[in-house]
Amino acid sequence: MNHKKAISIAIAVGVLGMAGTYYQRELSPVAVATAEPTVAVANPRMALPDFTDLVTQTSPAVVSVRVTHMVPTKFQGGGPRGFDGDDPMSELFKRFGAPRGWRRQGPGQGEGDGPIARGEGSGFIITPDGYIMTNAHVVAEADEVQVQLADKRELKAKVIGVDPTSDVAVIKIAATGLPTLKIGSPDNLKVGEWVIAIGSPFGFDHTVSAGVVSAKMRALPDGGNVPFIQTDVAINPGNSGGPLINLRGEVVGMNAQIYSNSGGYMGLSFAIPIDLAMNIQTQLVQHGKVTRGRLGVMVQTIDQQLADSFGLKKPEGALVSEVQPDAPAAKAGIRAGDVILTVDGTPIDDSAALSRLITGKTPGATVDIRLIRNGKTEEIKVALGEMDGGPTVASNEQGPSSGAGRLGAVVRPLDEDAKRELGADHGVVVEQSGGAAAKAGIRAGDVILSVNTKPVKSPEQLRSLLDQAPDHVALLVRRDNNEIFVPVKLG
Repeated sequence: MNHKKAISIAIAVGVLGMAGTYYQRELSPVAVATAEPTVAVANPRMALPDFTDLVTQTSPAVVSVRVTHMVPTKFQGGGPRGFDGDDPMSELFKRFGAPRGWRRQGPGQGEGDGPIARGEGSGFIITPDGYIMTNAHVVAEADEVQVQLADKRELKAKVIGVDPTSDVAVIKIAATGLPTLKIGSPDNLKVGEWVIAIGSPFGFDHTVSAGVVSAKMRALPDGGNVPFIQTDVAINPGNSGGPLINLRGEVVGMNAQIYSNSGGYMGLSFAIPIDLAMNIQTQLVQHGKVTRGRLGVMVQTIDQQLADSFGLKKPEGALVSEVQPDAPAAKAGIRAGDVILTVDGTPIDDSAALSRLITGKTPGATVDIRLIRNGKTEEIKVALGEMDGGPTVASNEQGPSSGAGRLGAVVRPLDEDAKRELGADHGVVVEQSGGAAAKAGIRAGDVILSVNTKPVKSPEQLRSLLDQAPDHVALLVRRDNNEIFVPVKLG
């Protein structure tokens, strides 16, 4: 299970994350529907959609998911309910929460006794014989999973598979003849379209909320390359794992996250597209694991400054800042400074789009990549590897920069020890940063490796390259073992 501090997988407790905000993964259930309720459109005098038939048809396939986990009590401190915030069990409480409290097992209070962490989420039935979809963060590490059906029956569930990267899990109950939900296509989903969620927020099962699709293909921090569907549907702790349903009664997404300052609904809810979730489900059921393609590069999104630096007509594509040794990209000849424009003919708008495309491919598959190198378009075939748990295409959107002369920085050559440590035979170290370099974010200790794609071997060469450069350049800089191109507007 992926324990990311920026994302709270809470059942009822939000966790302070990036920029002082809260990321919380929510749970919610699904159902089956066939009717097509009338949708209100442009005429303001027309009535809003009536969801009653839709809810009646779909809610029977939505379930509540209840989990328990035995927690050791040997840890003490200031964490949740007396647990130290730095110990592993504290993270468990953050993820599962304790909406109904926890209790100790047995009469004693010494080591060996244990509290029970309890949590609730949602899910939806996808096959009549009991396969259910939910979020990975709902059931991962649970000792026991119970499912409550719409008819109030409670059945023990078996965890078939969990994929923390996509936050998708499959569980199964021993039952037949169950109602199921119709699977829709997120590709046909339109921004502004009405959708509903059915789930168990704060334990209130089969709660219905409605709203519209706010955006598609949203990339989130630690989102595992998932192209989230953003909505303004009210999603709260307990909705996680439930379905997002369109007016045709089709599941188009699985509710997974909210963005909130308070841990509750703030109008920013995110769902995993159902086609991606179903692909993960199929792999988990058939193989017990999920495989993903691997390219083996670090990339960053092209903004206007980088586009100017590389002579691009407009900001597009994914800029390769680093190629991992012996990775498929390296074997195919992809280099730092290449701008990847398409994969198998599909345009790449940003680094996240490249990641989604590559991870969606089968390991061993050959892909056609069109890229720009030194102003010229090239076509390269790459045989993908298999993702081994690390990033297949990593995005590094923040990093250093460098300069000398027009750059306003003082630099020195790399000594032999530094070259061995970096594994490079070129580069200069920034000793002082000012002027254009400082404005671009370059600081002392950064190592400048190249100007655009031209390697820098000495301070004199750096000055010469910058003196001949246009107003915008992209410097390849290494900081803290990461390499990234930094756009610099020269003085």
